[in-house]
Amino acid sequence: MSYTLDLSGRVALITGASGDLGAQFARTLARAGAAVVLAGRQIETLKTLRSEIEGAGGDAHVVGLEVDDPDSIAAAVAHAETEVGPIDILVNNAGLSRSQKLLDVQPEDFDALFAVNTRGAFFVAQAVAKRMLARAQGLAPGTFAGGRIVNVASMAGLRVIGRLGVYAMSKAAVIHMTRAMALEWGPKGINVNAICPGYIDTDLNRHYWSTEPGRELLDVLPRKRLGQPQDLDSLIVMLCARESHYLNGAIIQADDGFGV
Repeated sequence: MSYTLDLSGRVALITGASGDLGAQFARTLARAGAAVVLAGRQIETLKTLRSEIEGAGGDAHVVGLEVDDPDSIAAAVAHAETEVGPIDILVNNAGLSRSQKLLDVQPEDFDALFAVNTRGAFFVAQAVAKRMLARAQGLAPGTFAGGRIVNVASMAGLRVIGRLGVYAMSKAAVIHMTRAMALEWGPKGINVNAICPGYIDTDLNRHYWSTEPGRELLDVLPRKRLGQPQDLDSLIVMLCARESHYLNGAIIQADDGFGV
């Protein structure tokens, strides 16, 4: 006997899909049966990922998106729904990180992190939720399968890390934002949850682990190892599935015990 979570017939928009983590989310949801819309700035990288997913038998589409630009958000969501169909799932993954001491942070550094990590995540979720709610209104009971929004926060939003103070602030805001969305939109059929990954080995941080500070950090992790993007596969499918209808407003630590 086996248990399968099937996303066939669902449309998933993944922001920041050109990065290692977003790309893995897209591959995983496509394998589970969803039609995935790959959104981000690096169009050629997204096209390569689309070809990979299609070559494996999946359904993938590309849309340009600048999450710090409200006009770009509106255009990307509209384009995705015109080309693929109504969005059922949003993986709010686009993010930006900078390592700085607090005394070195300039206003433009602060604004850039919050523009992408917090403000951008909010307005992408708002744009998608408006369309989900419009679909739900006036429909017969049972015809709206419910929406799923997964905000990708960070364990830094729960436990401040040295030299990542402003990043931690922006992700802490995403955690509280998730709860606010879950409270307001949950009764209307949209479940909103957050993932707080620990240290995941990605193209954005890979160079760091060979440095002396990186090696020192690895040594204090509970199991002295990094996570891999695929370590979140089962979690993302579970949060996006229809079967997760009772999970709303959850903040899930996926950090190998670092936050314990």
